[in-house]
Amino acid sequence: MMTSPGNRMCQVLTQRRYQQDLPGPRPALRTLLPLLLVLTIAASIALVADDNTGVRLSQASINQLGQTYGEPARRRLAAWQRLLTDLADADEATKLREVNRFFNQVRFLDDIVHWKKADYWATPVEFLVSNGGDCEDFSIAKYYTLRELGVPIEKMSIAYVKALELNQAHMVLTYYPQPSDIPLVLDNLISDIKPANQRPDLLHVYSFNGDNLWLTKKGRRADLVGASDRLKPWVQLQSRINEQHDK
Repeated sequence: MMTSPGNRMCQVLTQRRYQQDLPGPRPALRTLLPLLLVLTIAASIALVADDNTGVRLSQASINQLGQTYGEPARRRLAAWQRLLTDLADADEATKLREVNRFFNQVRFLDDIVHWKKADYWATPVEFLVSNGGDCEDFSIAKYYTLRELGVPIEKMSIAYVKALELNQAHMVLTYYPQPSDIPLVLDNLISDIKPANQRPDLLHVYSFNGDNLWLTKKGRRADLVGASDRLKPWVQLQSRINEQHDK
């Protein structure tokens, strides 16, 4: 997390969300799962992607991760890969809706509880294998999945916002049909995708994607302030994903 974004609000509104084909980890693994994930992350890294350009998984990789983390984890990864296949030829509006719906059914878990770390940005595979994450993990998984589906990164930003009602930080994914448009907001707090000007509960501060970092005003990219590599957690996340792809 950036500064523990939206933990209390996210937890209240997302901890009840489950999907039948995205079940939680087996009871025997729940206590040990954070430690197992941290200790075995290097082994899992080699299995994340089939090439260095996307987040697709081979069936062998899915099966091997399932052997390590259990059948529910295998089913979640398989459902994700089916989503990528099913949406390959869909229009962008459908891709946004279905990707948002898919990931919003994962559990909210605070980093300190889930990863035993104050701040950890999970890869999409880590997010799904463990069936949990906090606000930035939802946004990251949506970003990378939509990128894999062909949505240009120029149309997407991960946005750091303030949830005004609770005076807390939060993260969402924003989608710009055109660069100067008011973006659509993909949020784990609500199921509907709404334009930023219809989310008065969110105050936009800055946003970033694979290339750039902007100050934002009412969701719009107001000022380009540099490259996104100024954000250390983002750099670390991309480095881990690159390592996964390189192996």
